[in-house]
Amino acid sequence: MNVQISTQPFCPERRDLADCKVSLTCVGSVLVTPRRALALAGAVLVLALAGCAVTPAGTSGPSPTVADDTPLADLDLVADPRTHVGPSTALLSSEALAPLELSPAQDLPATVVSHDSGGDVDVTVDDTSRVIGLDISGSIAATIWGLGLGDSLVGRDISTTFDGAVDLPVVTSGGHAIDAESVLALRPSLIITDGSIGPRDVLTQLRESGVTVVFLDNEPSFDGAVQLARDVAAAMGVPATGELLAQRIREDVDAKVAEIAAIAPAAEADRVRIMFLYLRGGSGIYYLFGEESGAGDLIRGLSGVDVAAEIGWTGMQPMTDEAIIAANPDLILVMTDGIASAGGIDGLLAAKPAIALTAAGQNRRFVGMADGDILSFGPRSAAVLDALARAVYAP
Repeated sequence: MNVQISTQPFCPERRDLADCKVSLTCVGSVLVTPRRALALAGAVLVLALAGCAVTPAGTSGPSPTVADDTPLADLDLVADPRTHVGPSTALLSSEALAPLELSPAQDLPATVVSHDSGGDVDVTVDDTSRVIGLDISGSIAATIWGLGLGDSLVGRDISTTFDGAVDLPVVTSGGHAIDAESVLALRPSLIITDGSIGPRDVLTQLRESGVTVVFLDNEPSFDGAVQLARDVAAAMGVPATGELLAQRIREDVDAKVAEIAAIAPAAEADRVRIMFLYLRGGSGIYYLFGEESGAGDLIRGLSGVDVAAEIGWTGMQPMTDEAIIAANPDLILVMTDGIASAGGIDGLLAAKPAIALTAAGQNRRFVGMADGDILSFGPRSAAVLDALARAVYAP
């Protein structure tokens, strides 16, 4: 695929949300299943702020460079990825998502387990003609598309940005709050969600109005993407196609991880020390992402050293000076809108001097990727890794 490289279990205090026009009150008003409470509590509220982040005028993030679809092994690799100076951003050159097959035969009705907040319940799906997939990263809609059932999608969340879906009506507002009227106006027959966006009352209202609603577990990881393919396929009545998509995701990710490992330093001491920093400068949000956030999977997939894991950092928690200095990353992964909201690299280093003391800060070594892409575990997982690898090893 063509890739360009050019230069998203903690609840923030309510004061962090004061300027956000979203219908969220900490974790309570968002449907979080018991199985996913730890993984989602931080993501729901932290990422909800994305809708009210404002990019300061006259600021910018990393400056662009461009790479083609040359195999990673044939790229002009940096001599030492740990000490390379300067930022870059991994950008997918195309938001297209190739379906496994078009319009696979469906076996309906299908009865599946819905992981409701009150416990697991059986839900029967008998109509998939008008479907909306809702989650904080856009992974569910992407999986429906990857199964070859994209024609059934009638609306989208703000994180669903791949070609073919981007022109669908958006049913979320103020970041990641579901607008019940917008949903009902589309007359959906089925909503598939993981509970990572809400509010819960809206989802309850939609179910009570007669819309079939299925809640799936959706772990932010490559393994989670594989399982999501199976679970979405079961709800859509195409379990065999789901197994094929799950296999393709696994094989694509494994192949890409091996390809990246072949260009990365072999010795552990020479590998890039990487940390994921979530930023919403306008709201004063500076979070380090650790295990259970998906960041660790990305870093390991890039043959990097997960420094958050080294210091025992889990979930999504506010950055502390002590933590960032102890971790001392060589490279910091960021979302492109996030670094812009912080005033670019200069603004971030001025606001958080502790970052400037790290190797990444001293070398201005930030690698960014679009908010809707970097943590979107699903059919494009291997493509995300490929783009990031080019930005890390051949900027």
